[in-house]
Amino acid sequence: MSQDQNAPLREDVRLLGEELGAVLREQAGEALFDTVETIRQVAVESRGQGEMPVKRLRQLLRPLDDETLLEVARAFSQFLNLANIAEQRHRERLHRHHQRYPGDPDTDRSLRQVLAELRNAGIGREKIRSVLENLSVELVLTAHPTEVTRRTLIRKYDRIADLLADLDRPDRTEEEKDRLRRLLREQILSAWSTDEIRRERPTPVDEAKWGFATIEQSLWQALPRVMRGIDAELKREGLESLPADWVPIRFASWMGGDRDGNPNVTAAVTRKVLLLARWMAADLYLRDVENLLADLSMHKASDELLAYTGPSHEPYRLVLRRVRNRLRNTRARMEALVNGAPEPQGEGYTSGQQLLDELNRIDRSLREVGLAAIADGQLKDTLRRLNCFGITLLRLDIRQESTRHSEALDAITRYLALGSYTEWDEEQKQQFLLAELESRRPLVDEGFYRSDLCSEEVREVLDTCRVIAEQGPEGLGAYVISMAEKPSDVLAVMLLQKIAGVRAPMRVVPLFETLDDLNSAADTMSALLDIPLYKERVRAGQEVMIGYSDSAKDAGFLGAAWAQFRAQERLTAVFREQGIPLTLFHGRGGSISRGGSPTRMALLSQPPGAVAGRIRVTEQGEMIRFKYGRPAVAAYNLEQYVAATLEATLVPPAAPRPEWRAEMERLAEVSVEGYRKVVRDDPALVAYLRTVTPETELSRLALGSRPARRKPGGGVETLRAIPWVFAWTQIRLMLPAWLGIGAALDRALASREETEVVREMNAQWPFFQGLVDMLEMVLAKTDTRVASWYEERLTDDEELLRLGDTLRKQLAHTVDALRCLTGRDSLLDNNPVMRWSIRVRDPYTDPLHLLQAELMARLRERESAPLLESALMVTIAGIAAGMRNTG
Repeated sequence: MSQDQNAPLREDVRLLGEELGAVLREQAGEALFDTVETIRQVAVESRGQGEMPVKRLRQLLRPLDDETLLEVARAFSQFLNLANIAEQRHRERLHRHHQRYPGDPDTDRSLRQVLAELRNAGIGREKIRSVLENLSVELVLTAHPTEVTRRTLIRKYDRIADLLADLDRPDRTEEEKDRLRRLLREQILSAWSTDEIRRERPTPVDEAKWGFATIEQSLWQALPRVMRGIDAELKREGLESLPADWVPIRFASWMGGDRDGNPNVTAAVTRKVLLLARWMAADLYLRDVENLLADLSMHKASDELLAYTGPSHEPYRLVLRRVRNRLRNTRARMEALVNGAPEPQGEGYTSGQQLLDELNRIDRSLREVGLAAIADGQLKDTLRRLNCFGITLLRLDIRQESTRHSEALDAITRYLALGSYTEWDEEQKQQFLLAELESRRPLVDEGFYRSDLCSEEVREVLDTCRVIAEQGPEGLGAYVISMAEKPSDVLAVMLLQKIAGVRAPMRVVPLFETLDDLNSAADTMSALLDIPLYKERVRAGQEVMIGYSDSAKDAGFLGAAWAQFRAQERLTAVFREQGIPLTLFHGRGGSISRGGSPTRMALLSQPPGAVAGRIRVTEQGEMIRFKYGRPAVAAYNLEQYVAATLEATLVPPAAPRPEWRAEMERLAEVSVEGYRKVVRDDPALVAYLRTVTPETELSRLALGSRPARRKPGGGVETLRAIPWVFAWTQIRLMLPAWLGIGAALDRALASREETEVVREMNAQWPFFQGLVDMLEMVLAKTDTRVASWYEERLTDDEELLRLGDTLRKQLAHTVDALRCLTGRDSLLDNNPVMRWSIRVRDPYTDPLHLLQAELMARLRERESAPLLESALMVTIAGIAAGMRNTG
C-alpha cells in the first residue's frame, strides 16, 4: 500500500468530526459548540506547551454547571466513539487491500503467505493437508464486563460504518454522496440523542443474548465467507480438497455458564440460556432453509432421494419443507420450555445429526446428478454453519470455583457421617473420590437435599450438575474449575457429575491462575495421569486452561508471562510422554495485563509444540465487538486464527537458548519482586487506588451481571482482575502492565553481557519480542501528566502523593529502559498507525480525564447529584473508547 495508507482514515475522522460538530450546533446551540471547540483547541495546545494550558483547561471546566459538564463530556466521548468507527472501517479497507495484494509488507500475514512459506520450507502438501484436516480453533465468547457501549448504540455505529463504506465507492455520483452524508448526519444525530449509559445492570441472560446477537449479525455471515476464502487458497496451492463439511472453527460461550464469583448465574439461568440458544439456532437455520426453498426448484434427483420423497417434480423442496416444519417445531418447543408453557405437538430436532442427515441427503443427490455447482452454493454454507454452530448455536462452558465443589462434598460426607471432606488431606480426598467414582451405588439419597446440610450454595452446585444431566452433551463444552490447585479439585467435579446422573460427562478443565498454581500445574496433571481411572478417562484428549488475568494481578505482567510460558512447556512435555493429546485453553483478555495481543504474535510466541493443531481462546468484552462485530472484520480475524495455528503447528519457534532462559528467570524474579513490593507491601496502594482512580465509582457503571469483587471489602486480592485493570487505565497509569519491568530491565542493561543477551532475545525469540512489542504499545498509552492531574484534584494526603510520585518516576524509568533496549528514540516508531491513533485521540481524552477528576471531586462532596453521576459515567465510557481497551 502507498506510504500514505492512513489518508482515508484521516479523511473519515475529519468527516465524522465535521458532522458531529454540525449536530452539536443544531441540538445544543452555538454556546455549547464554542465551549467544546475552545476546550478542544486548548487540549491540542496542552500536548506541546506543558502546564499552562492545563491550568486554562481547569479554568474553562470549573465554572461550568452540572448540565453543561454532562454535555461537554458527551461531546468528547461521542467523538472518540466515532474515531473508533473510522478505525474499524479502515481495518476493513486494509483487509480488502490485503486480499488484493497479499505480498504487500504493510499487510498482515495471510493464509496464502503462510502456505507459500510452508511450501518454501519444504513441508509437503500431504503433511499440510493432514494438519489442516484435524485443525481445531475454538473461540470462547465470555461475558467479562469490559464492553461499555450499549447495544442500542452499537447498532447505530454499525450503520455509520456501513455508510462510510458506501462513501468509499469511487463510482458514487455527487447526488449519491450528498444523500449518504445526510444519512450519516441522521445516524450521528440519533446517537447523540440516545443515552450512552446503561442504566440497569444486565442480567446473565441479557449477556447471553448479546452473544447470540454477535452470531446472528456477524459470525453467521462471516463463517461461510472465511471458509470460501480458505477453500480458494488451498486450491491455489494445489492441495487436495478437504471434505465439504470441514470447518476448523468452533464457538463456545461462558455467557450464562460462568458462575465463578457471580451469584446471579444459577442453574435456572444456565438452563434458560441453553434453551434460548437452541431457539436462536432453529430460527437462523429456518432463514437458511427458506432461502434454499427458493433456490432448489430443480427436478433432477438421485434414486436415493426419490426413494425418500417419492415421485416429485420438486423433490428437494419436499425435503426442505419437512426440514422447515421440524425446525418450526423445534423453535416452538424451545419457546414453550423457556416460558414454562405446555410443549407443543410435532416432531422437532433433538440432535444436530438429524438435521445434518437431511441436508447431506440433498447434497449427495445434487452432486450425483451433475449439479455440484448448486450444492457448492447456499447449501454448502448451511452445512458449514451446521458443522460449526450445531443446533445449539454455542457450546456452553460451566465455570465454578474449586472451593464451591469442596463445600458441596463436605456437606455430603458429613451427611453420611464420614467426616469433614474439607479437613481431609489430599491423599484422603483422592481415596474417597476414586472409590466413589468406581462405585456403582448412588452416593446420596433425596433425604440429603432436604437436610440442613444442603445449604443454598451446596444445592446450587448440585442443581447445576442436574442441568448438565438433563440437557445432554451437544450444547455443553468444558467444566472449568477456577483456582484449581490439586488433583482432587478435578476428581471432585467428576464425582459431582456422577452424583447428578450425568451420562455423558462434560470434560473437566482445571484453570491454573496464580503464580504458584502455574508453577505446579505440570505436577498436578502428572499426579492425575498416574491414576489409572483418570488416565483412561482422558485418553482421547485433555484440556488445561492457562489464566492470564489473575496471574498478572498476582505477579505482574512479566512474571506472569514467563510462568505461563514455562507451565505450557512442562504440560506439553507431560502429555507428550503419556501419548495424550493436549489442548491449551488460553484465558486472554483485551488488555496487555490480561494477555491481550495480536493473534499471530500470541500463537507464535507459545513454546514449541504447545499449539499442535489445537487452540482454545477466550474472546472478551469489547474485543468481541472490535474483532467480530462486523462480518468482513470477523472473517479476517477468523482466517488469521486458522493461518497462525497452522503456522505455529508446522513451523513452531525454536526452544529458547539456555542463556535466554536463564536471563528470563532473572528478569522475572526482579520484576515480580518490584511489582509485589508496591501492590502487596505498600500500605498506601489500596488507598491510592480508591482515592485517585475511579475504582469505587466503577461499581456505578452497569457493565456486567457480576459484582466487581469476589468478596465484599478487603484489599487488592479481593478485586477482580478486570476492574483492577480498568481503574488504572482510566488515569493513564496502566500500572498492571508495566510495574516491576523497569527495575528488571535496568538490572539487565547495567551489564554489558546481559545487555547483549536481552537484545539478542528481542531480535530472535518470538516470546520475548511479543512481550516487548505489547509493552511498547501500552507504554505509548500511558501519560504521567494525566495521572498527576487526578492526584492534584483528588488528594492532599502526603502518603498518597508520595506513592503517586514514586509510580510516575518508575513509569518514566520503564519507558527509558525500553528505549534503551529497542534502540528506538520514540515509542511506536515501528507502528505509525498506532502512534497516529493515539495522537489523534489525545485532544479528546485529555478533557475527559480532567472532567473525570473534577466530577469525582464534586461527587465525593455531595450526597446526591444525578447529572454529575451521569457525566462521570460518560467520562468513564469515553476514556475507555479512547484507550481502545478497558479491562
